[in-house]
Amino acid sequence: MKRKLFLMMVVWALVGCQSTGRFSDAQIAAMRHAGFSENNEGWGLGLSDKILFGVNESELTPASKSTITTMARNLAASGIKHVRVDGHTDNYGKADYNQQLSLKRANAVAAQWAVGAAIPRDNIVTRGLGMSAPVTSNNSAQGRAQNRRVAIVITSP
Repeated sequence: MKRKLFLMMVVWALVGCQSTGRFSDAQIAAMRHAGFSENNEGWGLGLSDKILFGVNESELTPASKSTITTMARNLAASGIKHVRVDGHTDNYGKADYNQQLSLKRANAVAAQWAVGAAIPRDNIVTRGLGMSAPVTSNNSAQGRAQNRRVAIVITSP
């Protein structure tokens, strides 16, 4: 009986020592200030209104580089050192090409994020989602432009 009680106490102590993955008030404030909002995966920011890509393009403009650098620097200063970058495309082109293009977009943003945050590139996970998750209809030029984007997701500090 004493042994079971001891084991239960050890397990509870170990569980209590595990990181809960919770963000500090300063981290939440920094994410909100950058435009992030809480979602079912953690905290997310769709950059379609800030960082758009042209048709068949994966290179960042100087203005986009500046936006990413500033955002990454501010979030890293609050202790956020890991992010995920999801790249997206519109519905023009073949699915396999769009998947690769979306991954190139995610990698371009990730490389700039690593520079801005002064963190290893390995701290950033990238995914190319192609045309599988549009934010709006692809029936207009404006809608397609909004779907050529990246999204940043932060799931733990």
